Amino acid sequence: EELAYEIYSLYISREEIPEQDLKDLIHKSYSTFRAKDITPSVTLDEQKNLHLLELFHGPTFAFKDVALQFLGNLFEYFLVRRNKGKEPQDPSREHLTVVGATSGDTGSAAIYGLRGKKDVSVFIMHPKGKVSPIQEAQMTTVLDANVHNLAVEGTFDDCQDIVKALFADPDMNSTHRLAAVNSINWARILAQITYYFYAYFSLVRKTGQSNPTFRFIVPTGNFGDIMAGYFATRMGLPADKLIIATNENDILHRFWKTGFYEKMPVH
Repeated sequence: EELAYEIYSLYISREEIPEQDLKDLIHKSYSTFRAKDITPSVTLDEQKNLHLLELFHGPTFAFKDVALQFLGNLFEYFLVRRNKGKEPQDPSREHLTVVGATSGDTGSAAIYGLRGKKDVSVFIMHPKGKVSPIQEAQMTTVLDANVHNLAVEGTFDDCQDIVKALFADPDMNSTHRLAAVNSINWARILAQITYYFYAYFSLVRKTGQSNPTFRFIVPTGNFGDIMAGYFATRMGLPADKLIIATNENDILHRFWKTGFYEKMPVH
C-alpha cells in the first residue's frame, strides 16, 4: 500500500485527491485481497533465478483486480464528492455509466470492483459462449441493481468495437456520462505499474543485489498489462527486457515480427 501511494501520488495531485484520502482509497481497495503483500513474489527455482509474481489474490482471482478494485473506489470517491448535499431525485446529481468489453477476466473484475457503488451503472459486454464457465458465472451471478451483463454474438473485438463506437459518439457521452474500465483508462495502467516496481524491490531483497539483471515474462492478450511494464521502465525501472507470452491469438507477436497490424481469425 505504501508503494502504491508513492507511485499514484506522482500522477494524482493533492489538490485533486488529498493525501489522506488517497491513502484511504488505496487501503480500501486492497483490503479485499487475501494475501498480506497483495501481490507476493514467490521463488520457483533459485538456481535459475526464476520467480513468480502472484496476481491472483483479489476477489475474482484475476490480475485485473489490482486495478479495478482501485478504479471502482476512485469513481465512487469523485461522485460522492460532487453529489454532496444533493438529494437522490435531484436532476443535477451526477451519475456515471461504465461501459466495458471483456473476454472474461476484465468483466468479472470490473463488476466486483463496481458492484453496489453509488451513482454508478456498469454495462459489461462479453462474446457469447467464448468466455470460460467460471468467468461467465462470476459475471452473471452478481445481482446488484447497478450491474448489467450483455452477451454479444461475436468475438471480443466485436464487443470492443461497440464500446469504441459509444465513446466516439458525443451525444451518447454527454447524455450518459460514459466511463471506461478497459486499458484505455489511465487509472488501470497506473495501478498495474505498481506491481512491476514491487516485483523489482522483492527481487532486490531476495538476492541481496542492489541492481540485479531481470526480465519480465508477461502473458499478454490486449497489451494493457505489459504496457504498464513499459511505462514502469520509462519511469526508471531497470528491467533488461519485457517478453510477451501469447497464445494462438498472436497479433502482438506478428506485429513485432513483421511490422504489420492486421485482423486475423480469433480462436
